[in-house]
Amino acid sequence: MRGIQISFFPYFRFPSPNPLPLERALRRFINFGFYSTISPALLHNAGTCNRRDCSTHHKGNKVIVIFLASILLGAVSGLMAGLFGIGGGLVIVPILAVLFAAEGFPSELVMIMSVATSLATIVFTSVASVLAHHRLNSVLWDKVLAMGPGTMVGAAVGAVVADHVSGGVLRFIFIIYLLCMGVQMALQLKPQPGRKPPSKNLDLGVASLIGLFSSLLGIGGGTLMVPFLVHFQTPMRNAVAIASACGLPIAVVGSIGYALLGRDALQLPEWSLGYIYAPSFLGIVLTSMYTASIGAGLAHKLPAEKLKRYFSLLLFVMAAKLIWF
Repeated sequence: MRGIQISFFPYFRFPSPNPLPLERALRRFINFGFYSTISPALLHNAGTCNRRDCSTHHKGNKVIVIFLASILLGAVSGLMAGLFGIGGGLVIVPILAVLFAAEGFPSELVMIMSVATSLATIVFTSVASVLAHHRLNSVLWDKVLAMGPGTMVGAAVGAVVADHVSGGVLRFIFIIYLLCMGVQMALQLKPQPGRKPPSKNLDLGVASLIGLFSSLLGIGGGTLMVPFLVHFQTPMRNAVAIASACGLPIAVVGSIGYALLGRDALQLPEWSLGYIYAPSFLGIVLTSMYTASIGAGLAHKLPAEKLKRYFSLLLFVMAAKLIWF
């Protein structure tokens, strides 16, 4: 079977003289630097369709291509999460947004579906992460119980807010987040121990804000919670474990919220569970949990700190892509 070579170059050759939406989706997807080989049969390379069920045929092709792209995305996001100690949502959300837009999803649904789908995948990766940290006795469960209720309330509110703001507002919020994370990685900024432990009210209030913004961004909240915990004299090892444990209720409550709030949304594509797009969710989960462990192992063998500077460039590129896609 002939394949189509896809690489990180500005020019790509496709067999069809008139690119279909499926091909445009791949063009946008591969601009982020991923490499794969996909059968041209899936691209409907004749450029036209003479079948009576042409519309159904195109929809089927669209689902297959998004599913395959999501498998690749899950592999890459899991690897990056394990290697750099970041949440997969940082990579998943912008790539899904570009992919969904290229596939013709309604513009007002692109960002909220990307965020919701990313958050749903975090449920499974969080379970694996929490179990691993628990086996290492790193999770301070008293702290998790103190902050957990706040993160759940915040996550629920975040889903409601996302349902009521425009897709452009969500995109702007995520662009700011990407730029902040890019600067942090480029400059190697790390949280510094500071003041005495916070009060219970402060814990609850900050946890609520973290849950809200995590739900809006489609992330587990580790990049927001770890600096707070370390600043208030929690050892880094425990801070990461606590953030992982608190990420699970954020993902569960946020995902349920997006699924319920999106039930009656107009123009939802087929295979959607509310705002969660099932083919992408399944594709990402299938590979991300496996490659995350590989990335964690590579973190001890590769110069991860130096690689973070290169990864920050990718974050800036993704931010720019979201501005102009």
